[in-house]
Amino acid sequence: MRIAPLNPAIAGTSVPPVMEARRWLGGVTFPPDRPLINVSQAAPLDPPPEGLRRAIAEAALNDPAAHLYGPVLGMAALRAEVAAQWSRAYGGQIAENQVAITQGCNQAFCAVMVTLAGAGDEVIIPTPWYFNHKMWLDMQGVKAVSLPTGAGLIPDPQAAAALIGPRTKAIVLVSPNNPGGAEYPAETIRAFRDLARARGLVLVIDETYRDFDARTGAPHTLFTDPDWAGGGTDPGFVHLYSFSKAYRLTGHRVGAIVASTARLAEVEKFLDTVAICPGQLGQIGALWGMRNLSAWVAAERIEILARRAAISAGLVTLPGWKTLGCGAYFAYVEHPSPLPAPQFAQNLVREAGVLLLPGTMFMPVTDPAGQRQLRIAFANIDTAGIALLMGRLRALTF
Repeated sequence: MRIAPLNPAIAGTSVPPVMEARRWLGGVTFPPDRPLINVSQAAPLDPPPEGLRRAIAEAALNDPAAHLYGPVLGMAALRAEVAAQWSRAYGGQIAENQVAITQGCNQAFCAVMVTLAGAGDEVIIPTPWYFNHKMWLDMQGVKAVSLPTGAGLIPDPQAAAALIGPRTKAIVLVSPNNPGGAEYPAETIRAFRDLARARGLVLVIDETYRDFDARTGAPHTLFTDPDWAGGGTDPGFVHLYSFSKAYRLTGHRVGAIVASTARLAEVEKFLDTVAICPGQLGQIGALWGMRNLSAWVAAERIEILARRAAISAGLVTLPGWKTLGCGAYFAYVEHPSPLPAPQFAQNLVREAGVLLLPGTMFMPVTDPAGQRQLRIAFANIDTAGIALLMGRLRALTF
């Protein structure tokens, strides 16, 4: 059906990949002895722990303020808790007024980008990219400049430097990476910060999956710089986070921005316009989780690392498959089929009862590498499920 009028920027934006993939399930039946294995989306399927659910329920029943508008930049108590815990975790100094709470991390990204770039500007993003980042830039008429990654899907700051032009406003990193799973070395992140500072750009780091990093200690040292938030000609860097994965709060949409107070003053304009304030109940749940679930989150991390080990070991046994990256919730692989990735992925639904995403959803259409690649979001299947997945992939004939 033709719609008129239609913003050409929206019309030119790709359809949501996870929703597109779900449509492949139409008309396909999955018998009880071979149910669908859905590794297309990185979202916890289980509910939060009971204590967190009770905290939300009690607030819903007994706290009248939980149903009212709150501060545009989020609850003061949650902002303060993030500032305190992040200061300890990263070894730096973060103030409460340098934290904003958003309706999920996607909104955090959109809010920050609105303050940075407008139509005709450019933002550098490594490929394979997180598709929602690319979609938002397309909607705003901002050119996403792709930065191909090297071994282990690690981006190269020198390669990024060659892409900087007069309209470049920012560089965006995601670590641990979605879709590639790569954990960027601290020295790589520092080099990107140095590049951004030298060229007057903002470095935006999405750390949605920081709670599932295989490394111990802080993943980078940027917050140890007393001037991390910038000043003068230095625009500083911006950190993004999601409470969805650590506390299973995907449906409540709670994210965070850590940035300079000047940046957040501009972010506030956007947030007030699109949401007025983040949802109160989700924030109450996130705050309760931060204060009470550190041991539980640590156990969740150990479980995800066990699944990572299981899928890494399983992929090695698949003839012709190559692991490009594996970490957090994701494995990113090359497949051996002669079919292009989108067709191969759709065939997997019918032939193997497996739903995953093709690499073309994470790459420019002009990059042939996407035709050979797939993303497997393994966090929602346990080690037994991973073994079953490997068995189905091993049984394929090409």
